[in-house]
Amino acid sequence: MTGPLAGIRVLELGGIGPAPHAAMVLADLGADVVRLERAGALRVGDDERPDQTMRSRRRVELDLASREGVDAALALVDRADVVIEGYRPGVAERLGLGPDACLARNPRLVYGRITGWGQDGPRAGEAGHDLNYLALTGGLHAIGRAGEPPAPPLNLVADFGGGSMLVVAGVLAALVERATSGRGQVVDAAMVDGASVLLQLAWSMRSVGAWRDDREANLLDGGAPFYDTYACADGGYVAVGALEPRFYAQLVEGLADADAIDVDELPDRDDPRAWPALRAAFAAAFATASRDEWAERFAGTDACVTPVLTFAEAAADPHLAARGTLAPVGGVVQAAPAPRFSRSATDAPRAPAPVERGVGAAGRIAAAWDAEPDGVAATG
Repeated sequence: MTGPLAGIRVLELGGIGPAPHAAMVLADLGADVVRLERAGALRVGDDERPDQTMRSRRRVELDLASREGVDAALALVDRADVVIEGYRPGVAERLGLGPDACLARNPRLVYGRITGWGQDGPRAGEAGHDLNYLALTGGLHAIGRAGEPPAPPLNLVADFGGGSMLVVAGVLAALVERATSGRGQVVDAAMVDGASVLLQLAWSMRSVGAWRDDREANLLDGGAPFYDTYACADGGYVAVGALEPRFYAQLVEGLADADAIDVDELPDRDDPRAWPALRAAFAAAFATASRDEWAERFAGTDACVTPVLTFAEAAADPHLAARGTLAPVGGVVQAAPAPRFSRSATDAPRAPAPVERGVGAAGRIAAAWDAEPDGVAATG
């Protein structure tokens, strides 16, 4: 692998959710990632219907309930730069693969662990998913339409934003620090913590009275009619993000040029009391033409109007195609690695590899790591 993390060895303790996503991002950036699957965790047919978040790394199934399996895992720990783990608190310790045991063997190890509630606190031992963690932060309450239940924002915010991306940031920071200190450490990434960091702008606005707890009452939650989505004549939707006055002026100009609104009858956009009337005017205007007609009319302007695309449409979008944002890997369209680097460019992702099984497979990887130079961060 090439990329800025080429030479960094990552051992992923197999699980679901943000941990494999974090390991995928590290692999995308060039790290040599090996995922350990617990015996019995794989289903029949997994190799024929692979999870594409398992791309660009090797996978080994080990019986971590056996001494031989744990010893094989620890042999990889001895040679790794990073461990990624996403179990409930105490599970890795019971397996004999917790941070104390691993750092005792490899003091330079960066041990990244992801949980929903954190390693401590009243809820630490409870089960949960993205929606539960986001619910506790205030973020879920803020998402959705007024008078309706909060809307699940896929699992982007807590799982991947607050979990995987924050543990990646923490692991990279710890590798930089290790180059100076020569010592590894534990990176504790709780999704409730990470999601709260993502919500810092809302907390900041709230501190000065610019954010209310009511849905659709704020600038960025659909309350402002110039930052919302609108239905079009064909049943499609456009997204409007004309926050700044100069962008708003181009939005209004485009609607007026299409004879969809009367500019002189529009209420003051800076008066929240006028927002319902302004929203009604915009809704009526966008309903006069199709989504793609509006997209064409506003193309090349700063009106901040874009079509709301399906996944299938996104795969064919000219802008995403020009950038290579989406790419086929093993015949499957998926997200290309991001971000991009001017010198240490990353390889194209590799399709998920078949699972190897047993301590012999783990031993072969350990031997291969022994034959390679130390990881980039290990030289500090």
